[in-house]
Amino acid sequence: MSTGAAKSLSPATREPAAPVEKSAGHRLGVILSFGATWFIWGSTYLAIRYAVETIPPLYAAGFRHLCAGLILISWCAYRRLRPTWAQVRASFVIGALFFVGGHGSLHWAETRIPSGLASLLIATEPIWVYLLICAVTRSWRMTPALIGGILLGFTGVAVLLRGSVFSAGPVMITGAIATLFSAISWASGVVYSRRSHLSGHPLLLSAMSLLAGSVQLLLVATLLGEWRGFSLSHVTTRSWLGFGFLVIFGSVITFTAYNWLLEHYSPTLVTTHTFINPVVAVLIGWLVAGERLSLATGIATAMIVGAVVLVQRGSPAVSELAEEA
Repeated sequence: MSTGAAKSLSPATREPAAPVEKSAGHRLGVILSFGATWFIWGSTYLAIRYAVETIPPLYAAGFRHLCAGLILISWCAYRRLRPTWAQVRASFVIGALFFVGGHGSLHWAETRIPSGLASLLIATEPIWVYLLICAVTRSWRMTPALIGGILLGFTGVAVLLRGSVFSAGPVMITGAIATLFSAISWASGVVYSRRSHLSGHPLLLSAMSLLAGSVQLLLVATLLGEWRGFSLSHVTTRSWLGFGFLVIFGSVITFTAYNWLLEHYSPTLVTTHTFINPVVAVLIGWLVAGERLSLATGIATAMIVGAVVLVQRGSPAVSELAEEA
């Protein structure tokens, strides 16, 4: 899961990519769109860290997705796109998995762990997707690339936890566990979105899931008492800038670019962001926020990124299982 909005929902509801004219304008659009999914989504981990410095984490996630969902649903209303009741019901399940369990846990975790570490743990998401699809379909179609990717990915996580987390104390450990839960929850949302077999305009489906998830996040945040002691006057400029960056760039602009890419290119190519985002996040956290870049982090980064590449190479087997799911 990168930290963009509902990224994994759309591929299951799309028609095959349509050919497009390769004009100069189109090429520029492709470069900018891929650049957004690679670099903007990679930078959202640090933006989350800044936002939750003075904004309660679940409120930060809830209001972020509420703002983005309202922008997208307004555009859908302008285009006269209307959901079915089945889509509305499914949006609450997807919203809970993607945005409450996924982004809510991630925002909470980043009050305890560095943004680069969070991005590396989240990068294991493709592995969890594959394992969950196998469990649901009760079919294990392993290829050498998939086996190697899964083993390398979990080894990388072990190196990361041992070198950067376990020695740092219980606060970092709980943050790391919450981040892994975030990745598993998001992966569960991917599997559910495929099994629901809903069709419809991806922008409408995503807008509804954002709104449903935001309502649930705000409800959970209120029940957990995040409102106690919180005041808008205490929110720093850096937190406001991080929050605004997440809404405009992380959710609306980059998500729109992601949707456009999925209309014209294969999901395998478009999802190259899954192994570029963690590298970008680690480097930005180090350069901008002064996050510690240890040898263990460097080794784990190489292992986890390599694991995601191997899992991507095994994507035909994943795609076959996804169709059964």
